[in-house]
Amino acid sequence: METLPTSIRYVRSEESPTMAPPVSTGGVGGWLKENLFASTRDTILTIVTALFLLWIIPPIIDWAFISAVWTGDSREACLGPGTGACWAFVEAKFGQFIYGRYPIEERWRVNLSGLLLIAGLVPIAIPSVPYKRENALYLLVVFPILAFILLTGQFGLEPVETALWGGLLVTLVVAIVGIVVSFPLGILLALGRRSEMPIVKMFSVIFIEFWRGVPLITVLFMSSVMLPLFLPDGVTFDKLLRALIGVALFSSAYMAEVIRGGLQAIPKGQYEAANAMALTFWQGTRLVIMPQALKLVIPGIVNTFIGLFKDTSLVLIIGLFDLLGIVQQNMNDQNWISPATPATGFVFAAFVFFIFCFGMSRYSAYMERRLDTGHKR
Repeated sequence: METLPTSIRYVRSEESPTMAPPVSTGGVGGWLKENLFASTRDTILTIVTALFLLWIIPPIIDWAFISAVWTGDSREACLGPGTGACWAFVEAKFGQFIYGRYPIEERWRVNLSGLLLIAGLVPIAIPSVPYKRENALYLLVVFPILAFILLTGQFGLEPVETALWGGLLVTLVVAIVGIVVSFPLGILLALGRRSEMPIVKMFSVIFIEFWRGVPLITVLFMSSVMLPLFLPDGVTFDKLLRALIGVALFSSAYMAEVIRGGLQAIPKGQYEAANAMALTFWQGTRLVIMPQALKLVIPGIVNTFIGLFKDTSLVLIIGLFDLLGIVQQNMNDQNWISPATPATGFVFAAFVFFIFCFGMSRYSAYMERRLDTGHKR
């Protein structure tokens, strides 16, 4: 092998090395001064924020924990003077908040479905776990079939009508189906809107603009009330199925625009590189273009998922009692009506929504860091 000349092999960079950020050596006091009291403005903001927290946090702690009622059999336990949160109400109604009116003796099927979902999500969410293709096949094909059999009652199981479903069960079913369906459909619509074929492009544009221009409440109302009017006599759709279709189509339009933004951010040279490698359109899209586009719009995709998860509460408009709907319904239980019951129920529902949404947000941030979407220059 021919070696390079010494003058070339030992060229040293004249660029100055990257300077590491200064590290505070003053301990806790130095950190406080550097981050909270570095200037007059920072000092004022720190003091104002501290006073606000001292004003708002103690009453919240008192209401939620110190003065709260943790046990009880009726509203009488939550009617005392100075009573805080009525957690006894949440404890008494917890089963309905999770399962709705699903038969108590059959709730093991819901629990088993949840375990099967977790068994598929955990391996596919951890990058170091192998067999991603098999996990994806399980989540997209095997699990939906098993969940349908368990939840509806097939092959000898006691049938359970979807009218009895409710609570967190309905929230998760609507959200998961909407996410799983809207993502691939959104990819196809984004590609269709950028297509050079006039018919495909026109169909994609009309579909996206129509669903983006209609409120989700209207979509749910139309799917529940108006759709049966256009069906032949004797042909009916399950109410939950109508909601699932409406939510999936609505979300796919927003997902398409998010993904289209990622496609537009891909440099033209990437398309030319795919063509130079003699890849077909679908090969280049699958192997070169789409992975880069999806990486760029991870925040937008997860933001759409979070919005979809919160929008599931709108299914109450068509008579489906999701988590928020079942909480509101139980607030009217004569046995539990008290001044503290509504606030406690809403705080519980908000906490559950926060756990799921915050989890999706943190996983999104983790994937951004792992994939290095910062595009350092």
